[in-house]
Amino acid sequence: MSAIWTPDREGGLLLFRFRGVPVLLSPSWWVGSVAVIVLYAPLVSRFLPEATAVVSILLAAAFAILLGASVLAHELGHCVVALHLGIPVRRLRLFLLGGLAEITRTPRRPAHEGVIAAAGPAVSAVLAALCGFILLFMPAEGPVWLLVLECAVANVAVAVFNLLPGLPLDGGRMLRAGVWAVSGDRGVGTRAAVVGGWLVAGLLMLWALWGLATESPDRWLRLGVCALTAWFVASGARGELAADHRRSWPEGLTLADLTRPILQLPAESPVADALSAAAGRGVVLVRADGVAAGLLDPYAAERLAERSPMAPAEQAAEPIRPESVLLDSEPGEDIVERVQETAAWQFLVVDQDGRPAGVLRREDLRAGLTGRR
Repeated sequence: MSAIWTPDREGGLLLFRFRGVPVLLSPSWWVGSVAVIVLYAPLVSRFLPEATAVVSILLAAAFAILLGASVLAHELGHCVVALHLGIPVRRLRLFLLGGLAEITRTPRRPAHEGVIAAAGPAVSAVLAALCGFILLFMPAEGPVWLLVLECAVANVAVAVFNLLPGLPLDGGRMLRAGVWAVSGDRGVGTRAAVVGGWLVAGLLMLWALWGLATESPDRWLRLGVCALTAWFVASGARGELAADHRRSWPEGLTLADLTRPILQLPAESPVADALSAAAGRGVVLVRADGVAAGLLDPYAAERLAERSPMAPAEQAAEPIRPESVLLDSEPGEDIVERVQETAAWQFLVVDQDGRPAGVLRREDLRAGLTGRR
């Protein structure tokens, strides 16, 4: 880990990097922490009657920090297991309602999804058990005892909440992995876990309404927390369902239906001639030594041809990177995910022997998936 405290345009403050993964603190985390301090400080006097107002606020602030640290440890558990399985993690972010380890590639196996999801609650459970063990040997009094108790409670809360069986929570991901393993279809698992998420959101709101009906002393606090949490769960479930639809591959559609024919031209060909020869096809530019210089970028080639029509076409080539090469035998869902993850607008499709078989453009894939081609 490297300790850095700098702003990040996408997710907040960069706290440090863990194995190259940036750990960010969202501005909304501060809002949640202030709310925790305001709500928890009055409760400190129940445990420590002799505590002054300043001590109560400091212990409440410590609880907010311990809760954030518990969430961080939880998310690092996901991160460690994902990296161990060779699945990249884009970033880890702490925000108002918890944290998120953003895995950049969907696990290929249900077992991988299940073990990644289970890693977070497992870390939280171990930390809670460790704190509980320490409490057995401490007198039940004083600020140190209260801090250890707070740490135990924070980790229990993080573990229990995340084990609820609905997306986007860890319990929902574990449910999806189980249904996926039984049915052999990840989409079926996603739909089951999305239903679980909606049920979790509904039960949270029922509990809040029950508090109102029975005039519970914490009814307004319960309503606010449950409404915010139910919204988070329901919107997260809806997002997971939309993401699953985006990566689904229509039945009967083949990659060959979407790829453009490919043409190989010398890299030193005049760019104007290369544009004319392309005629809507994908163009691989090959140097004299037989090494591919890249794929012709028709937009860059048009601009270059306007200025210098005899310039070598290689000057308008887009490099062929490993992540922009697709096998014609890859499953459709994997192709969709690869295209979504890669910052390129055209991809070289090759056969099992590595020979160019066509070019897939991002807009052609989008049109094919929506039935407009």
